[in-house]
Amino acid sequence: MAGEIPDLVAQERAGTGKGAARAARRAGMVPGVVYGGEGEPLAIQIPFNDLLKKLKAGRFLATLWNLKVEGHDDVRVICRSVQRDVVKDLPTHLDLMRLRRTSRVNLHIPVEFINHAAAPGLKKGGVLTVVRPDVDLNVLAGDIPDHITVDLTGKQIGDTITISMVSLPEGVKPAIDRDFVIANIQAPSGLRSSESEDDADAEDGAEDGDTEE
Repeated sequence: MAGEIPDLVAQERAGTGKGAARAARRAGMVPGVVYGGEGEPLAIQIPFNDLLKKLKAGRFLATLWNLKVEGHDDVRVICRSVQRDVVKDLPTHLDLMRLRRTSRVNLHIPVEFINHAAAPGLKKGGVLTVVRPDVDLNVLAGDIPDHITVDLTGKQIGDTITISMVSLPEGVKPAIDRDFVIANIQAPSGLRSSESEDDADAEDGAEDGDTEE
């Protein structure tokens, strides 16, 4: 059930304070600190290019990472903040928080749709419109699902799929306190255009009838 947690490789940073942070940046590194849990705060640094690549990939702050620092045990962390240069908008510092396996955290989990062939609406030419390819869920750090599954069996044109219709894994719950939409099955564009024209004709007919009276 638990998906593979991506690695975040860092180095232990010698010294703290502004001087040490500036030295790290001159060496092509982004300084940071790891805090929380049972351990003492740990000063780290991450290669600038590696961090920038991960930031550009998206959802850096919503991802659980397996932090690897030579000389220390691997630990699961989540990024709580990334400070950026006010002019260049490039990362200058990051804060990581340790998580226990029993800690709960909000993460974006991908959605997988199954049984397309068993959906009458899709067989009739309907189109599956995915509103949320991933959903914000509250999960245990030690048991993170790699996806949630939406069964399309029996779904018709016009049906809407919300989070309350999805069977979530044990211990997983929505992070948003409302029944949000994940996807819907819409009529084919040609059929929608035809229906719109029919509606327009009906309205014109009604207006003509009013004029005659």
